Amino acid sequence: MAAENGTPWAGRRLAVLGAGVMGSGIAALAVGHGITVSLIDVDRRRLDGAPARIGHQVRTARLMGALPDGAVDGALLTGLSLAELVAADGAAPAAVIEAVTEDPDAKAKVLADVSALVTPGTPIISNTSAIPIDELARTTARPGDLIGTHFMNPPYLIRTVEVIRGTHTGESTLDALRGLLAALRRQPIVVEDAPGFVTSRILHPMINDAVRVVAAGTASAESVDRLMRGCLGHPTGPLRTADLIGLDNLVDSLRVLYGRTGDEGCRPCDLLLEMVRAGHLGRKSGRGFYEYEGEQA
Repeated sequence: MAAENGTPWAGRRLAVLGAGVMGSGIAALAVGHGITVSLIDVDRRRLDGAPARIGHQVRTARLMGALPDGAVDGALLTGLSLAELVAADGAAPAAVIEAVTEDPDAKAKVLADVSALVTPGTPIISNTSAIPIDELARTTARPGDLIGTHFMNPPYLIRTVEVIRGTHTGESTLDALRGLLAALRRQPIVVEDAPGFVTSRILHPMINDAVRVVAAGTASAESVDRLMRGCLGHPTGPLRTADLIGLDNLVDSLRVLYGRTGDEGCRPCDLLLEMVRAGHLGRKSGRGFYEYEGEQA
């Protein structure tokens, strides 16, 4: 069974570019909803480990009731390039989600390559937390096919998805993305294009400030999170959220925001930079503001 019977995604294939934390999470969400996924990454080691990570996430999602009852998992195919996978079985993707590192140059190169490869009209979806879609669209062959998403981690638990429509994004591209998100049982909220959009423009400077509080010795990370949860209703606290995002990804996003807005609140603080240099990246490395023994992604 692919997706849910009768949906436009029955029997179609989704390509996900990048087998890191977010790429694997998005792939797990799609596989768990019965969609066949082609997962691409140039890092052979990361790609080889992806099926086990994705399988674990799908099982976790099922145990938590986050997948449709009776859904049969979609197939997961992996490869070092989208062109090789398409050539191998002749199945072109119905949509492509780019989920590589939050680096403008890296994303621009991947998007330029994929836009030259896929059939015109194929939605190309950049999963980004901060980089403006119009900026990325300059490198693509067909800006009308490009649209942005900001899935939250883990995608199988967080049902709302920020959707970013660039100036040139076509109506058919937006409609196609809405159809995909409906098949994944996600709720899209469409916003206008800007650095950081809505969620990152608000959340990431706030996390940066929370780290500054810890660096100043005003409170521990745990105390900051307890206060934000208990007094202000933040579900996990900003620093545990930072660990979930990945401190390296957070720094990359803050640099994008600072470079495009000039807001000093977005300049990554020294403690964040020190932790990234030390390899303390959060949950995926086993240590960030908290320790996660045996939970590395």
